[in-house]
Amino acid sequence: MVPKIKKILYATDLSESARYAFGHAADLAQKYDAMITMLYVIEDISHTAEIHVREIMGTEKWKQLKADKMNYLKEKMTSRIEDFCREMNSHIDSCRLLVEDIRITHGNPTEEILNISKEIQADMIVMGTHGYNILKDALIGGTARKVVRNSEIPVLTIRLPRK
Repeated sequence: MVPKIKKILYATDLSESARYAFGHAADLAQKYDAMITMLYVIEDISHTAEIHVREIMGTEKWKQLKADKMNYLKEKMTSRIEDFCREMNSHIDSCRLLVEDIRITHGNPTEEILNISKEIQADMIVMGTHGYNILKDALIGGTARKVVRNSEIPVLTIRLPRK
């Protein structure tokens, strides 16, 4: 049976590795006539730390700071799409039209990636990996590894090529 890939969840941390992975997500989307949902997860700080920060800053200033961060991230993700599409203009047709939605959520990155993939009924997850640990050449990054281990759909992890 040939897989039907119509929805791709592209999980990003806005790193260079993730940017490189977007090229693969866009290429797959074009080849399969699929749409991409971009996801950025802001990892929650501990409840205790948030209380301390709120006490120091004040509740209103803390809320404003969080709202400003969300706006900044949305703009940065949109800018990344635009930059990538400009670079790939001759290779990927209608690049901007491949991105159906941009989501920014709070929580545990692994859990959010898996939950959003189910919510949007994604057929595949694409994400970059850093592989930060002692065996970095042998293993993929922690979040990517956990997503691969727990996902019910295919996960494509992309590493930056060696220079």
